[in-house]
Amino acid sequence: MAQARKRQLTPKGADTGNGNSAPISPLKGAGDGKDRPEWAAFNGEERPLKQLVPYARNARTHSPEQVAQIALSIKEWGWTIPVLIDENDGIIAGHGRVMAAETLGIETVPVLVARGWSEAQKRAYVLADNKLTLNAGWNTDLLKLEIEALQLEGFSVPLIGFSDGEMDSILNGWKSEFNPTEKDGENLDGIKGIVRVTLDDKDTANRAKEIIGKALGEVGIAHELS
Repeated sequence: MAQARKRQLTPKGADTGNGNSAPISPLKGAGDGKDRPEWAAFNGEERPLKQLVPYARNARTHSPEQVAQIALSIKEWGWTIPVLIDENDGIIAGHGRVMAAETLGIETVPVLVARGWSEAQKRAYVLADNKLTLNAGWNTDLLKLEIEALQLEGFSVPLIGFSDGEMDSILNGWKSEFNPTEKDGENLDGIKGIVRVTLDDKDTANRAKEIIGKALGEVGIAHELS
């Protein structure tokens, strides 16, 4: 087994026995190692990729397309967020990054080790790491400005993860709403509904109809555009 490079720190937060941690002191004396809480972020190490163990009950899914997006981001920016693991090399956060690393043939990855966490804390953070991020929003005006600036600079905008439909919505102000009207059976093929798209002008509407019609046709969805 490869020897991990470790940076040991004095723990300040201890498990109380009921799944919660005792209060930890504020971060003080940065740089001198004194009065620091035992945060996982201070426990940077390395692990062979094949040594990491995915959480069997991870409710977050990663499609092949999304894994490919993560792989492209690693190629562009390198590895920016270490995988969060427990003391037994079980993955708490970073399943998608690990999957992307496998496709890239990466053998060793940076990790942060969560020490002293209860099983309940670890399971809860598997969910919280994903859900707390989803709870954030966007300032759509600033988002549009940033994307337009990146386009002008020639940056490969698809690397940031927005789909073509999302990009059109951001840049052209499209707003969509889906209202199911019928459901025949229990699969997606049986769902019928009306999608309303709000657009700013006629030219944009015509472009939207063309893009939406093409996308629906490619996946074999019957549709009528008006």
